[in-house]
Amino acid sequence: MITDETKPFDFKKSEQADYTHIKGWGIDADPENDPVYPMKKRTNEEHEGYAWQRPEQQPEDVEILKSVERPNLTAAFGTASPPEGLNGEIRKFAFKYSESSYGRWLPLVLADRVGALEGIIDDLKKGHLPNIFAERGWGAEWKYNRKNFLLKMAATAAVTAIAISVISSKKKKK
Repeated sequence: MITDETKPFDFKKSEQADYTHIKGWGIDADPENDPVYPMKKRTNEEHEGYAWQRPEQQPEDVEILKSVERPNLTAAFGTASPPEGLNGEIRKFAFKYSESSYGRWLPLVLADRVGALEGIIDDLKKGHLPNIFAERGWGAEWKYNRKNFLLKMAATAAVTAIAISVISSKKKKK
C-alpha cells in the first residue's frame, strides 16, 4: 500500500510549485543571469602572477615530516608538535605513502590515539593525574546520551577483557 510517506517524490509537481516567497529562490535558474555565463575568455596574463619572489624560508629547527607529493618545504610550517615517541615513529612511517592512500591515513589515525595515551603517561610521570572523564566529555555524554555511553563502555570493557584473556593465554602456553 502506498502512503504519502512511501510515495516517490514527484519532481513535476515540485517544479510547478511557487517558491517566490523564499528570498533568493531560483536566483541561478536563468542561464543569462549566471555569473559564469558566458565562459571567461582566457588569456595568458594570469600566468604573469606566478613570477613572484618566494618568501624567506622559515628556519627548520625541528624535524618536519614532508609529503611525498611535495618534496620541498612550504615557506612557513608548524613546529609546535614535532614527531616524537612511538606516535612520531608511526607518523614517519605514514609519511612514506601518498596522501591518497590508506597507508598514509590509517597510521596517522593510529598515531593520534597513541599520542593521546603517551600524553596521559607523560602527565602521570609529571605527577599530574588527568581527569579523563571530563577531558573525554563523558560527563556530557552521560547526561545527554546515556544509552550510547553505556553501550560504548560495555563494548570497551568486552574488547579489553578479550584482549587480556588472549594475551594471558599466550603467556601460559609459553
